[in-house]
Amino acid sequence: MADESTSSFYDDNAATYASRQRKLPVRRLDAFLSLLPPGAAILDLGCGGGQDSEYMLSKGFAVMPTDGSPEIARQAESLLGHSVAVLRFEDLDEEEAFDGVWAEASLVHVPRATLPEVLERIRTALRPGGTFHATFKAGEAEGHDAFGRYYNYPSAELLSEMLSNGGWHNIVISEGDGTGYDGKPTRWLAVRTQK
Repeated sequence: MADESTSSFYDDNAATYASRQRKLPVRRLDAFLSLLPPGAAILDLGCGGGQDSEYMLSKGFAVMPTDGSPEIARQAESLLGHSVAVLRFEDLDEEEAFDGVWAEASLVHVPRATLPEVLERIRTALRPGGTFHATFKAGEAEGHDAFGRYYNYPSAELLSEMLSNGGWHNIVISEGDGTGYDGKPTRWLAVRTQK
C-alpha cells in the first residue's frame, strides 16, 4: 500500500476490519486450490484478518500469510496462532517459492502505475506453472472511497492487457456483483492465471 490514507485506515481500524462478519469466498478458494498439488506452498498476499489463510491451512496447504499493515497482521496472527509477515507488495522478492499466490481484494490498493511491476514480482515468486488469483473492484478511473482508501478500479480489458503483456498464461477474468467493507454494491473482477 503506497497510499498514506489507505495505510492509516487499516492500521487505525485493524480490529474492526479483521473481526467483521465476512462471507468466505469458498467457491473461489476451492477452485484455486483444485489447481494446486496437495500440500502446495501458497502465498496469501494481503491476508487481512486471516480467514482465507485459515481455510487453506485447514485443507492441508502450506500457507504463508502476509499483510502490508502491521496492525492487521497482528489481528491475523491472533486468529491463526502463528506469525504473519508484514510485507508490502512492492517488497515481495521471492523467486519460484510458491505454487500459488492468493490475493483476494488486496491488490485493489496498488497504484495503477506500479501494478505491472507488482504483477511481475508475483510472477517471479511463482514456480513454473504456478497459479495466481486476485480480485479487483471494477471501474474505469482510479480514486478513493468514502474511507479515504485508494483503489485502482481497473476494467477487465485493462487487467487482461497487463497480464498478457506480463507473460501470464491461461488468463480467466470473471465479473460478479458483491459488496465491500462499506456495504455498498460493488462490481468485482476475479482473475485467475498461470505463470
